[in-house]
This record gives sequence, structure tokens and C-alpha cells, in this order.
Amino acid sequence: MHIFQKKSKLILSYVVITFGIAVYTFAWSAFMLPAQIVGGGVSGISSVLNIAAHIPLPIGVLNFIINGILLAVGFKVLGSKFGANTIYGIVMSSLFFIIWQQGLDVGKLFLVDGKMAFDPFMCAIIGGALCGGGIGLTFSMGGNSGGTDIIALIVSKFYNVSPGKVIMYLDIFIIGSSYFVSHEITNVVYGYIVMVTMTYVLDMVLDGNKQSYQIMVFSTRNKEIGDAITKEIGRGVTLLDGEGGFSHQPQQVLIVMAHKTDKPNVMQVIHRIDDNAFVSVSKTQGVYGRNFEKLKL
Repeated sequence: MHIFQKKSKLILSYVVITFGIAVYTFAWSAFMLPAQIVGGGVSGISSVLNIAAHIPLPIGVLNFIINGILLAVGFKVLGSKFGANTIYGIVMSSLFFIIWQQGLDVGKLFLVDGKMAFDPFMCAIIGGALCGGGIGLTFSMGGNSGGTDIIALIVSKFYNVSPGKVIMYLDIFIIGSSYFVSHEITNVVYGYIVMVTMTYVLDMVLDGNKQSYQIMVFSTRNKEIGDAITKEIGRGVTLLDGEGGFSHQPQQVLIVMAHKTDKPNVMQVIHRIDDNAFVSVSKTQGVYGRNFEKLKL
């Protein structure tokens, strides 16, 4: 039974990874490339080479070649740090580019009288949102599409620079180079709009449902509030002994970590028991442990 569940989970993860990559490549093929908008990553490099350098190879093939080179360099420099998901992501992203462009020609899907039905700004917003959603789904299952993250890992090995900064600088450079595609600064701006939109949606997909809050309650009825939160909402609480800085009177401080969906219920309990309670609510970057995220290295 355990083996069956494990296999089912593995199959589901690859289904989600495949769907996420399909959405990501569709956004490029149907919205961004027809509007000559270049985003970041290896897909952006491939589109610049295809359009500006007039390399007569499909973007899917260029994507596969560049990723293959980066993967080979990564293995040489970093060793076997890339698992099956990376290789799978590279192959599938290249394959879907070919399917969407050469197979189904989705670039003409939103053409009306030879022109895009959406203006470039809308293409940037829609394309960036779909890219962020697709990659977010892929990342959520431990997958990726290769690309500039390999370069980032190589650079961070030799220099004291975080991989996130390397990826950001690379994307800024790649999008900036799109000026040579259209020779219009507006398309460069649209590329940066794609990057910002994609990053926002990606964070929403990965962290939106995982957002947690730290709620601190200062009340003379904290024991009662804590019992109600535990019984009614199922969240554990912590009571700390403190002292008022002005009154020097003993004061208990209640702390509760709550998921985004639990926060309104916690606030209702506090208000019901003591509507004069002093409450501090802050978003947390991460909560790890029982009933929250698993602590990972």
C-alpha cells in the first residue's frame, strides 16, 4: 500500500510538472513571441538568437541545445547536483516549444487580420502571469526547466553572490538585449513588465496558500483566549510571562502561529473574549514544524 501511494504521488508530481511547463511554454509561444517581447532565462536567449541573430532553428531546438550545454558545464563544475527533474524539465520545455510553435502554430491563435488581438502591454501581462503560474506549479512539485539557475549555481560556487541575484542580473541583461530584436525601447520595457509579473505570480503560487501569521495577544484573559483557540480552531498557543514596562505589573503574552485561512477565526475568538485586547499581527517569511512546512536544508 505504501509503495502504491509513493508511486501515485510520483506520477502526480510529474503530471503537474508537465502541465506547468506546458503553460509556461504556451505563454511564450502564444503571447510573448508574437508580440516580439523577450523575457528572461534560456527561453529569452533562444528567442533573441532566433529573431535577432536569424539563426534558422526553432526556439525549442535552441532551448534544448543551450540547456544541454549548460547542463554539461554544470555536471563538470558542480558534479551530479542535477536530478532527473532538471533533465526532464529541459526535455519537456524544448518539446512543448516545438509542439506549440511548429506543431500547432499557436502564435496565430490570437491574430486578427494579421495583427495580435491584444496590445503588447496586455501580452506582457498575460504572458508574464501564465509564465509565473506555470513555473510556480513546476517548482511546487520539485521540478524546473533548467536554464539560468545552472549558471547561478556555478557563479555562486566561485563568488560570494547569491543565486537569486545572479538570475536577476542575467534576466535584466537578457531582456535588455531584446532591443536588438525590435530596435524599440518599448519592447524592452514590456520585457521587464513580464519579469515583474512573472515573479509576482510565481510567489503567489508558491507562497500564497502557505502564508502564515504570527499573532501576539496582550490581554488579561489570555488563558481563556488560548484555550478557545486550541479547542475551536485546533491551533496550539504559547503563553509567555512578561512585565509591563510602565506599570511593572505581571503580564502574560499569548503567541499563536496561524495559517492564512485560520487568521480570521483567531481574530474572531480574540474579539469575542476580549475586545479590548492589544493584538499584534505580522506576516512570517516561513513557519516550519508540526502542522506547517517541513524543515528542509
